[in-house]
Amino acid sequence: MSKTTTAGPIGIFDSGYGGLTVFKEIHKQLSEYDYIYLGDNARVPYGTRSFETVYEFTKQSVFKLFDMGCNLVILACNTASAKALRSIQQHDLPPGKKVLGVIRPTSEIVDQFTTTNAVGILATQGTVNSESYVIEINKFHPDINVYQHACPFWVPLVENNELDSSGAHYFVKQDIEELLAQAKNIDTILLACTHYPLLLPVIRQYVPEGIQIISQGKLVADSLVDYLKRHPEVEEQCSKGKQLAFYTTDNAEDFNSKAEIFFGKKIQSQSIKL
Repeated sequence: MSKTTTAGPIGIFDSGYGGLTVFKEIHKQLSEYDYIYLGDNARVPYGTRSFETVYEFTKQSVFKLFDMGCNLVILACNTASAKALRSIQQHDLPPGKKVLGVIRPTSEIVDQFTTTNAVGILATQGTVNSESYVIEINKFHPDINVYQHACPFWVPLVENNELDSSGAHYFVKQDIEELLAQAKNIDTILLACTHYPLLLPVIRQYVPEGIQIISQGKLVADSLVDYLKRHPEVEEQCSKGKQLAFYTTDNAEDFNSKAEIFFGKKIQSQSIKL
């Protein structure tokens, strides 16, 4: 990494609000750093869009964070990690810049949770279609069988704060039953969308005892702590002033009102154009 690079905030990107559940866990463990969170709420959802569109949108957002001084950007979005991360890493990164995703940290350690080697994935349609979790998990753990199921109604339920509504119970029950119908020995379910942890109280009501439910936030935070220890040259380029800034491509007041559900505390964001 170039010695002339100025230290800057860690960038956290998501298509909307969900990445705030990951950011919350990262900030809990690494509170000394500066952060900029960018939510592309004006163009949400990403989960149903094509690979090309998600790649273009993600690249624009990542480069906006680079322009704002970030040297390290975390894609706290499963769809962006699935559809855009590899292309950006291979073709687009300027010298001294790094981009990390949320799929690899989870895939690397999923074997620590399963004893039957049968893992269920609940995700958006885009993440399921990408096969990213199947590919990544099997790369690290070829003996694990991965079963996927898309939950198209879960993100709208969360974003409309319908966390304990009859609709939430109906769709959560239906989707969990459809996932578990794929294999009798699934003993671990990964919530492969950053919105889904907010539905955990409902999810737990419909997941049989003995099946572990994994949320990504803490796993991604743990992985980032480890990454910064292993890469001091990257860590040195992350500024430490405990400053948090939030940006959205949509209406800031609307973002502020919903963001608290995900981040656990009130925030003040600014609207930004890409």
